[in-house]
Amino acid sequence: MRRSSVIIFRWVSILFIFLGVLLLVLQLVQYSRLRAAFPPGTVIAGVPVAGLNRQQAAERLTQAYSVPVEIRYADAVIQMRPSAAGFRLDLEAMLAAADQQRIAQPFWAAFWNYLWNQFPTPAEVPLRATISEERLRAYLRDEIAARYDRPPSPASPVPGTTTFEPGQPGIVLDIDRAVILISDALRNPANRVVNLSFNRVSPTRPAFQNVQVLLQQVLTTRGYDGLAEIYLLDLQTGQEINFAYNDGQVIAPGIAFTAASTMKIPIMVSVFRRLEEPLSPEVTNLLEAMIELSENDPADRLMQVVLDARLGPLEVTADLQSLGLRNTFLAGYFYPGAPLLRTFTTPANQRTDVNTDPDRYNQTTPMEIGVLLSDIYQCALNGGGTFAAVFPGEITQSECRLMISLLSKNRIGVLFQAGLPEGVQIAHKHGWITDPRDGLIHTMSDAGIIYTSGGNFVLVVHLYHPTQLLFNPANELMAFLAQGVYNYYTLGSP
Repeated sequence: MRRSSVIIFRWVSILFIFLGVLLLVLQLVQYSRLRAAFPPGTVIAGVPVAGLNRQQAAERLTQAYSVPVEIRYADAVIQMRPSAAGFRLDLEAMLAAADQQRIAQPFWAAFWNYLWNQFPTPAEVPLRATISEERLRAYLRDEIAARYDRPPSPASPVPGTTTFEPGQPGIVLDIDRAVILISDALRNPANRVVNLSFNRVSPTRPAFQNVQVLLQQVLTTRGYDGLAEIYLLDLQTGQEINFAYNDGQVIAPGIAFTAASTMKIPIMVSVFRRLEEPLSPEVTNLLEAMIELSENDPADRLMQVVLDARLGPLEVTADLQSLGLRNTFLAGYFYPGAPLLRTFTTPANQRTDVNTDPDRYNQTTPMEIGVLLSDIYQCALNGGGTFAAVFPGEITQSECRLMISLLSKNRIGVLFQAGLPEGVQIAHKHGWITDPRDGLIHTMSDAGIIYTSGGNFVLVVHLYHPTQLLFNPANELMAFLAQGVYNYYTLGSP
């Protein structure tokens, strides 16, 4: 080989070596720059960050997780900033984990893989963030539920009827479920839309005092031009309605009425106070005839045999006064010509603004006879109540249940019972009398405990008309009043 050819070959070799070294240097520089950034395939918290340095990756993560969460609730669309839920990324921890994978392989081994275009896929770095559930719940309660919940609308009385216009259901945000859904969306950079669920709320009853509006409407639309007093007691809550209505005007309650046969409820209580079970057949028969058949002779006989042969009615009155019932009394026996044993002056019969010409022998007010029925009910329910406090050990729970049973057998098909569906339990005592002076009815009453699927209540109605109470219109009025209250208690019930 000639010398000139050898020299050329040497220079060519040197050139190739130089080019190889230069290429290697260039690859080292390029790889060093690449190694300073996150390698291909790097994903942090669901966000691709390949080719980005720490600062750039942090900015991309912050941007991705700062996108508001779109909340859809009912017809509303709300944009919620993550900060409202106290959402915070732990950027340092995630970037450090990504860095650990980036530098885990020795430099030259990684460079050799780079030269052969072999890039191991890094494991995805999971999200590390905190959410304040307390702040999120507060946001849902104060910003979402407070603005967009729709409370149910209560039923309302239909003027002129005993029925109610149905209310409308409402919606209430399911906050527990919403916390889970929004927390998931805050942790997902790709899906930031949440459809919130809600609970439907059934329509509520009207306020208890609306029953008075309904009852007044019944009295007005039925054209009643006499005097009426109504007492209603909710046996679950203890709420009361007591008002009087005189020829279209509301006046103060607490009016003295002739008790008539409703006085047989206090007589029954006094008899049970003085006897122990089992009752004799004679007493049982007398009680059934007095309550179920509303006969007067058995009432007189019970007072004479069990209470006092001469002063039995005053014993009943004494028991009533012990129970705090100052306006209810019995001043003589029922039989014609019975002597008046005592004259009673009460707050009710001393009123000068209204007068029902009450019988001097027996009087009451709707509230007091209603309270006595409530005492029987509470005693039958749990053995406690007023009887246990005033007559300890003298009137038992089983005796009170027997009283309820006797009153429930008073099935006459008129007054309250006529306004209630067949099969509804009503423990009641009715009363009306024909005035011996003119042969007309002026006073009519019904007092009972009515049991319904929506709650139990005491209802007492006394009617009085100075001219005459025609039985059929008065009977229908009583039925409509009971029906209106019954419809209130059974709103929404099956």
